[in-house]
Amino acid sequence: MTNKNRTQLILGLIFLLVALWLLLTQVKPEWTAWLHITFSWPVWIMLVGLVLLLIGLLSGKYDMAVPACIVAGIGGILYYQNLYQDWDSWSYMWALIPGFGGLGNLLTALLTGNLRKEGRNAVNTIFISIFLFIIFTAIFGGFEIFSSSREYILIGFLFLLGIWLIIRGIFKK
Repeated sequence: MTNKNRTQLILGLIFLLVALWLLLTQVKPEWTAWLHITFSWPVWIMLVGLVLLLIGLLSGKYDMAVPACIVAGIGGILYYQNLYQDWDSWSYMWALIPGFGGLGNLLTALLTGNLRKEGRNAVNTIFISIFLFIIFTAIFGGFEIFSSSREYILIGFLFLLGIWLIIRGIFKK
């Protein structure tokens, strides 16, 4: 069986399982009460990311972990925003998206056994994404605890970023 046929088979099975699950939740809605998850629209986005990951794992296309993590991560952001009605947080939450890609790259590196080379780049992407998230959260007031000294925190983060880049430049092969 070719990879294309295997992917179509897996995708068909996943669609059948989702259809079966949706049918069961319509017939017996109390069966979903044990999950304690509000099945709002962001959860479906996270499930699409999970489906992409499963397709990649089952078909041997481990690079599918990258879009899977990005889609699931965006679904997670939207779940948080929908749950708390915190739509203004998008002004700094977007900075996490490259980190989701880095997480997908790290997962791909783990699955392919290329952790030494690709893992370093993935970890760098994740750290840069977290760093940008912290900076933009401080700028746009996401951290209520830092609201009085927000400007100083931004200066400190920029200083640390500069030191990190200088050290990386010195020790880079």
